[in-house]
Amino acid sequence: MSENHHILWADDEIDLLKPHLMFLRNRGYQVTTTNNGRDALDLVESQPFDLIVLDENMPGLTGLETLSLIKQKFPLLPVIMITKSEEENIMDQAVGNKIADYLIKPVNPNQILIAIKKILHSDRLVSEQTTRDYREEFNTLSQSINSADSIEQWYELYSRLVHRELELAATETNMDQLLEMQKNEANSEFGKWVRRNYESWVRGSDDRPLMSPQVFPRKVFPHLDNGEKLFFILIDNFRLDQWRSLQPLLSDIFNIEEELYTAILPTATQYARNAIFSGLMPLDIEKLFPDLWVDEESEEGKNLNESPLIETLFERYRRRCRFSYNKINDSQGAERLLREFGKLEGNDLNVLVINFIDMLSHARTESKMIRELASTNAAYRSLTESWFRHGPLLDLFRRIAEKGFKIILTTDHGTIRVENPIKVVGDKNTNTNLRYKLGKNLSYNQRQVYEIKRPELFGLPSPNVSTAYIFATNRDFFAYPNNYNYYVQYYTGTFQHGGISMEEMLVPLITLSRKQ
Repeated sequence: MSENHHILWADDEIDLLKPHLMFLRNRGYQVTTTNNGRDALDLVESQPFDLIVLDENMPGLTGLETLSLIKQKFPLLPVIMITKSEEENIMDQAVGNKIADYLIKPVNPNQILIAIKKILHSDRLVSEQTTRDYREEFNTLSQSINSADSIEQWYELYSRLVHRELELAATETNMDQLLEMQKNEANSEFGKWVRRNYESWVRGSDDRPLMSPQVFPRKVFPHLDNGEKLFFILIDNFRLDQWRSLQPLLSDIFNIEEELYTAILPTATQYARNAIFSGLMPLDIEKLFPDLWVDEESEEGKNLNESPLIETLFERYRRRCRFSYNKINDSQGAERLLREFGKLEGNDLNVLVINFIDMLSHARTESKMIRELASTNAAYRSLTESWFRHGPLLDLFRRIAEKGFKIILTTDHGTIRVENPIKVVGDKNTNTNLRYKLGKNLSYNQRQVYEIKRPELFGLPSPNVSTAYIFATNRDFFAYPNNYNYYVQYYTGTFQHGGISMEEMLVPLITLSRKQ
């Protein structure tokens, strides 16, 4: 258990600690002792130690002075400070010098052992426990994958898989590939389940989940009805695992309520986000507001009409609401909003659309450097967390909390890392998205896709009478036979959206309220 770790123990009463030293040596630790700070410094400089146990109240060079000098030369060497004093300023100084632990005398051998294990063995112990936990849960997860038959069960299953993914990613285990296989199995079953149920959801079945068009009526309007000031923040391409990586940065500021909702198909901005802001399915947007709907073939941007769509939503529900709409594409945009925050305080609702993760996704596809930096889901999450932690957006969330606003934080869809190319043939007017296609002359293997031949039954527009939609499931993506090898090599391993997967369709819907 000790792995031959070498510990230095400095205490002016070291002779009284023989039972403690014997206790540690019997467990395999090599312990060197000294009774003063100056000798402790000499020993640290002359040989390597894995940990120092340091008494604070020593004559001559005090424990705090010794600690400071050790940290100057060996900043990563962990130190346990032991003291008789409970004075807060001593604790503050010790913590300020980045001690690993702080114990108050008298201490028994087990207290010392626990502190040592926490410092020297925590990574291995956590890894072993995480591995055991996942092994124990593996069969339960497999049973849930095979039996899930309601959206609530899929939400729960996906949440558990994400939890396990984050737990395993934070430790050194050999379970990652097994979990990846289990996620693929879950996505395969989820795709089949969506195929069986999606049409009935669109038609308004009693068991349909909360979907994109209902987000505002069911999750935003009640807060406005209660007279609460609200920010609705939509981060494009924002998955549940990415939210969980940001959650610790917000937990000290906000009370957090997490739930999921189901994005409509296609899980793409033009459809899913416009459905959120209009409260309508895409076909209804096209019929009721043809000037606000942009066809796939159009060169016009697909998300330029979001503020007007919000206006139509409030008008249709006969609601009077003073709201603002802002899109943040970079740090300068967030900093500008912080400077001009006073302009937002008088609104009932402030809508923010944040495009960083979408930009990161596209940059990862197009840039070799970004592809290297975000080579895995874990790396992708890490970049997202670093962007949020070190950019102005976290300051913006703090400002929102200070001013007493609630936040609804969500997304229009997630993304999935694609691996498996599927051949599809279309004419020159076929859209370019890799996870869904629509057109009148599509050629594909029906068994490999979810096809919609009557789009009007699914709330989707039909540019032509014979338009069909097809959707990729699991980790598939569509590739054209022309230049097939180049296409496959270029897009394999990239993050895409538009199709059917838990990552794309089961997306976070978070309520943040300021802690009192």
